[in-house]
Amino acid sequence: MALVTSVTLESVSYQLPDGSSLFTDLDLHIDHRRTGLVGRNGVGKSLLARLIAGHISPSTGRCTRSGTVYYLAQHVSPEPGHTVADLAGVRPVISALERIEQGSTEQADFDCIGERWGIRQQLLDQLAKNNLAHLTPSTPASDLSGGEAMRVALMGAFLSQADLLILDEPTNHLDHQHRRALHEQLLNWPNGLLVISHDRDVLENMEVIVELSSMGLTRYGGGFSFYTQAKAEQLRAAQLQLASAKLERKRQEQALREQKERLERSQSRGHKQASDANQAKVLLGRQKERSQASSGKLRVQQDAAREQLSAQVRQAASQVEEQQAIFVYPPQACQSAPVQIAELIDARLPQGAEHLRSINVTLTRGQRIALVGPNGCGKSTLLKVLVGQLPVVSGQARTFVTTAYLDQHLGLLKPEQTVLEQLQPLNRQLNEGELRTRLAQLGLNADRINQPCNRLSGGERLKAAMACVFYAASPPQLLLLDEPANHLDLPSVQALESMLKQYSGTLVVTSHDEVFLTAIGVTHRLEASPTGWLITPQ
Repeated sequence: MALVTSVTLESVSYQLPDGSSLFTDLDLHIDHRRTGLVGRNGVGKSLLARLIAGHISPSTGRCTRSGTVYYLAQHVSPEPGHTVADLAGVRPVISALERIEQGSTEQADFDCIGERWGIRQQLLDQLAKNNLAHLTPSTPASDLSGGEAMRVALMGAFLSQADLLILDEPTNHLDHQHRRALHEQLLNWPNGLLVISHDRDVLENMEVIVELSSMGLTRYGGGFSFYTQAKAEQLRAAQLQLASAKLERKRQEQALREQKERLERSQSRGHKQASDANQAKVLLGRQKERSQASSGKLRVQQDAAREQLSAQVRQAASQVEEQQAIFVYPPQACQSAPVQIAELIDARLPQGAEHLRSINVTLTRGQRIALVGPNGCGKSTLLKVLVGQLPVVSGQARTFVTTAYLDQHLGLLKPEQTVLEQLQPLNRQLNEGELRTRLAQLGLNADRINQPCNRLSGGERLKAAMACVFYAASPPQLLLLDEPANHLDLPSVQALESMLKQYSGTLVVTSHDEVFLTAIGVTHRLEASPTGWLITPQ
């Protein structure tokens, strides 16, 4: 039986090389329950996961572990010369096994294998089970697609039988079929599990959700639905408390002003009466001194009261997470489009599976089409044919309206230009200040919009590209999107959903995220079926 995992963080802080703190005083206990780690991009989730795994050390505080920990990063980047066995993390064991088979009696080889004598066959079995039987442990990793590399890396993670398995955005490069398979594996994993994810289907099956934010770590029970409800209630309560503290400060400020005014009126009457009574100058001087002493004492008391009230407001404000609100302006209405938007007639695609090379399909005004199918079936090729980047081998491919294509690499953006430089020529009707405001409300502040696009994060670049599409004076009438939500955090995904729901043109989007497809209101599915491309109403 596996050792019950236990990882505990005590007052953990981490400083970046420039001396700034990424997070401070974090406390967390991870047990055997399936745990999801969420938070905005850039808040430090991946770094925290590496710290929990023991790959890096905290700047202050400590992290204690019992049992073995296996960490799989979100970006699988094999080095030159690496093989499938390297991707699966089992090459040292297989190499030791091969040396023993060749006659080695080195104790180090036996120690390396431990109890894992069947690891080579286990890996082969998993490759066959996952329709990758054409691969062997010695297959060069460079021969694999991004999706295949992630699947092999995930096989290695599950074969590790670690007491705590940490997976960082494991669904990003998986198609719908393999996402469902991963969901089942996560549900059946017997040991501790920590998953960093923005995939709402994955998070729904977590037993605990932990959020990393500007306020530190907050623990919630249940899956994603429970987390969103509890977080909303928590935020409402904190905002009410803050509003109450501000109202009390305002009420008390008014009371302090009235107290001061009463004292000043009383002193003024006393001075006037003393003057009218023709008192001696020495007595008038002493009365003035007493008045000044009273005023000074009241000022000290009131300053202390104001500081106490402000401290109460600051305390209440500290319980309200700093929100980077994302606001989306409704896109300009698309110009009147013809009923027929695009058509592929007896078109033969230049790439893709043989049974999916031929296609007949017509796109009509207002359709919102989910382009779905397994990785490698030709979805991106079909989008490139529609936008005119690739020619068909035979047949006809025609588009009758203005079109924009956002590929996975966001080639629409010029890498050396800033987003503002690219947006301004697209909309001369709005002045620079208005464009800056719209970009800021998308989460692109002044610092980011003045950076070349090749210096922005993946999520920032997608927002920049969407701004160039939606905030143009004449938005395209056909919008093609290739996996747009892959690298966005949850608030940004929801902002993207909001933008797409307000888009009035025709939409074709590839995505393996069914929650996302439902949210944007797809009307049809164009699916890669065993008999060819098939379009059906949703």
